[in-house]
Amino acid sequence: MDCREVHSRILSQTKLALCAKLNAVFMSNNFAKLAEEVIARCRKLASFSEDAGGTRRTFLSAPMRDCHHEVSSWMKNLDMRVSVDAVGNLRGFYSATSPGAPRILVGSHLDTVPNAGAFDGILGVVLAVALVESLRGLKLPFGIEVVGFSEEEGVRFGVPFIGSRALVGRVDEELLGRKDANGISVRKAIQDFGLNPGEIFKAALSDDVLGYIEFHIEQGPVLESLGRPLGVVEAIVGQNRLEFTFSGQANHAGTTPMNLRRDALAAAAEWIVAVEHLAKQTPGLVATVGFVEAKPGATNVIAGEARATLDIRHASDRARTDVLDELIRQAESIAARRGVTVKWRTLLAQNAVAMDPLLTEQIEHAIQKTGCEPHRMASGAGHDAMILAETIPAAMIFLRTPGGISHDPAESVHLDDVAKALECGHHLLTQLAASQEFLGRTCRA
Repeated sequence: MDCREVHSRILSQTKLALCAKLNAVFMSNNFAKLAEEVIARCRKLASFSEDAGGTRRTFLSAPMRDCHHEVSSWMKNLDMRVSVDAVGNLRGFYSATSPGAPRILVGSHLDTVPNAGAFDGILGVVLAVALVESLRGLKLPFGIEVVGFSEEEGVRFGVPFIGSRALVGRVDEELLGRKDANGISVRKAIQDFGLNPGEIFKAALSDDVLGYIEFHIEQGPVLESLGRPLGVVEAIVGQNRLEFTFSGQANHAGTTPMNLRRDALAAAAEWIVAVEHLAKQTPGLVATVGFVEAKPGATNVIAGEARATLDIRHASDRARTDVLDELIRQAESIAARRGVTVKWRTLLAQNAVAMDPLLTEQIEHAIQKTGCEPHRMASGAGHDAMILAETIPAAMIFLRTPGGISHDPAESVHLDDVAKALECGHHLLTQLAASQEFLGRTCRA
């Protein structure tokens, strides 16, 4: 018997022993009780807010410090090493069976939109901590780093994913110079939080990272319509955000005949209807005009200028781009026919991102082990996983969202679904701990 065969047998025996311990831990866990704790913790974090009457917690605002303190206390009780990196991401590390072992990242974001619910983003962080708790001190062949990203929503500075961008080295001077409504830059916000922008490079992923896993509410009605508690995210759709400005001629509403008008708002309105019409004709595509502003904005004045935003998403980059090109063409045609001009600028251009096939398959198996039928789906919303997927293998698990309601105080989860998510996560850790294919991966996908 050569040394390679001996090593293989020893490795197999080690895996069997570890799996036996994990199964014993699994049998002793009460996932329903742990799920109750997860929901209670999410609701407590919702109380840390910039607004007295609801939940709003933006990038490195004062309530984020309270949030960090609360989550850190849970992590420290599990003997995790806790730190905050230079862009404000909260990071807790649970060590492996041996020093120098690789690690996986599990997490989501801790910031919120205005008037938010208690679970978007935050549930993924709290679930990650609960998964570590479910191990009951048992160590795995990889460490677990729980990450609570400081910013994903893009509320304060108009640009999303500041937290996860830091991990892939995409926080540049332009981003640091962006200012909020009060004239405070990203750089200044970081300094005011007691952090050093000059050390952001230290937040970058280390070479020992095997992959990233994110639990998140679906934020839509698909899983509920199918009666499925959990979903497997295969891809995150690509999206473009643009701003269109129609320019005509402001004039008196009572003295300007209809056939002599250059009404910018009427041109924008016709184009908005065209956006809806084309989106309905394109399977899998969604397009939204979420903001319209007319100037001068007076009741008795024809609008000389109208601004409108466009948000367009599809899992196929080509399908999305083709529709976008057509909508730009229609905007130009409508403007020309109405005697106005139109200009546009791109606010965001994000290609679709596929999730890692191995992790996706492992998640599907883990969901099946909970007794649930998994559903493969695309995410219509952007997530931190899409940023990390640029550098490392990444995957997502969706939880059913009652009523499909998100970004609203009515946002909720089912207790049983959270318990199933915890059970799924425990199975997933067991599978990955026994997977030579996974453990043999290098950091960079």
